[in-house]
Amino acid sequence: MKKILLVVSLSLVLSACASKGTVDKDAQITQDWNVEKLYAEAQDELNSNNYTRAIKLYELLESRFPNGRYAQQSQLDTAYAYYKDDEPEKALAAIERFQRHHPQHPNMDYALYLKGLVLFNEDQSFLNKLASQDWSDRDPKANRDAYQAFSQLVQLYPNSKYAPDATERMTKLVDALGGNEIAIARYYMKRGAYLAAINRAQKIVEQYQNTRYVEESLAMMELAYKKLGKPQLAADSRRILAGNFPASPYLQKPWRPDDMPWWRYWR
Repeated sequence: MKKILLVVSLSLVLSACASKGTVDKDAQITQDWNVEKLYAEAQDELNSNNYTRAIKLYELLESRFPNGRYAQQSQLDTAYAYYKDDEPEKALAAIERFQRHHPQHPNMDYALYLKGLVLFNEDQSFLNKLASQDWSDRDPKANRDAYQAFSQLVQLYPNSKYAPDATERMTKLVDALGGNEIAIARYYMKRGAYLAAINRAQKIVEQYQNTRYVEESLAMMELAYKKLGKPQLAADSRRILAGNFPASPYLQKPWRPDDMPWWRYWR
């Protein structure tokens, strides 16, 4: 029994030594490098998609040269590396640390843009590419958080080179938020919860006027009011629908649930 314990203990010691050797390998290789060389090597690794090693080198740089522009830039580059390596939580933590330590940094516009990208987190999967990803399927909180980050960038840094793309993504996110509301309204309509459906449709009409869901919302409201025995409100909804969408197919036939797209069966 003692012999077995000895073998196990020896194995653990050897394993620990091997692990320590692996962990310290980059530290040993780079121990005589100056800050410029260390940053350049980290950048090369980042550009080569070797994100794990890039992050390790950025961390070494920060620990050895904690002051100055290279350390500050390394924090942003670390966040980007985490983002590209599909580690959104770590990326957001790195961005928040940068914002906390350098609130007046000249690259704060990029930090906000990167934060928005991490939260935006567009799904590049094959099925979603085929289906032209429906952003209304996303968690609305994720959409709101991403919108807030991009909005802060545009408001604080309107002349930033990242502002145009941020604005474009904000438009897509607003459409997604409206899409989430219409999805809920459809759900209520299918189940006969007409008052709840009206509340959601009304929210779209009031808060998401520039999205593609207003027309359907008005048609839903007309039908829901009819179901609730409120002909005047139904007529008001139809009047607004006709005034804003004179060619709407909902003026020819009432709203009804659409068939489920084929790709949703694969989710």
